[in-house]
Amino acid sequence: MTGKRRGIDAPARRAGGLPRRAGTDRDRAGWPTYALLVWAVGYGGLRVHWALGGAPEFPPLGSDLYPLTGWGTVVPVGAAAVLAVALARVDRWHWPLALASWAGSATLVLLCPLLLLDVVGLTIPGLGLPRDPAGILGRVGALTGGLLLAAAARAYWRRCRDDRPALRWIAALVESCAGTGTPRWARIAGYLAVTGCLVRLAAQYAVGMAATPFPAGPSVIVFEVGFLLAGVLLPLALVHPWGRVFPRWVPLLAGRRVPRWLLLGPGFGLGLGLTVYFGVGTGQLAVETVTGSWDPGDGTYPLWFFWVAMPAYLLWGLGLTAASVAYRWGTAGADGRTCDTGGLADVGQSR
Repeated sequence: MTGKRRGIDAPARRAGGLPRRAGTDRDRAGWPTYALLVWAVGYGGLRVHWALGGAPEFPPLGSDLYPLTGWGTVVPVGAAAVLAVALARVDRWHWPLALASWAGSATLVLLCPLLLLDVVGLTIPGLGLPRDPAGILGRVGALTGGLLLAAAARAYWRRCRDDRPALRWIAALVESCAGTGTPRWARIAGYLAVTGCLVRLAAQYAVGMAATPFPAGPSVIVFEVGFLLAGVLLPLALVHPWGRVFPRWVPLLAGRRVPRWLLLGPGFGLGLGLTVYFGVGTGQLAVETVTGSWDPGDGTYPLWFFWVAMPAYLLWGLGLTAASVAYRWGTAGADGRTCDTGGLADVGQSR
């Protein structure tokens, strides 16, 4: 005996060193894994049915999970099912299993870039964006599986490795958010998000404001107002004190604490949506530029416009996501919650 305790034998501790009641977290941690198995059976059956020839047309790209089609869309679902069984049965820490689970979760999420357009089209009707119920169902199903797999991986970490410290740089980032102020890296992320939004507007101004892809009308006004709120107000609120406590000039709410998810909901939703959509789009643009297969369409937008606008959107999404992470860590104690890194930071540590 070395005196060191591993896996489920180790007493898990919360922030502050308070021990958990034995078995409590392990029992609670089981539901994401079993929910993932139920999802794999139901959603996997739908994907098999579509792969056998029952799939709709999925406008405009011919696939709901871009760029996969047919049986290719079944593979990540089957992989998630295998990982779910492993996460449910294994009671010792294996970093390859954790890494594969996080990679599988990211893959399922990255297959849903068009979900951003679905949300915009459903939220603001009249923009002319295509709405495909079957495609939306397929993308929401994949996103649900990705989130469940991430939750199952996090539960696996809490069950087997919660007694271990996170990587030093992750712990340093969390600790930097523990004070009353916003850390410098979070402020930089917030202002990078604003920069991305403004660069995108500048690119549109350069090619002409009349060359917008949406028809004129009230919906465009709503979209433009939301665009500015999400690109300027939201990132700044995440990194400034008035995003935590309503300022004195806000009627009836002055001095009250801002509900966390009032900012975290759109912060994570838009940040991850922009990152996935324009991350995939920028990669596709790079391939088409190198291979010479880029299609200029009707010629309204030149190639340089896309090389400015799409990385700007990606910068906006990454900055907004990072600022949201800092806001979550910095406000974790406001409602009695504790903060952890979710296990991803511990993947590379196996003692």
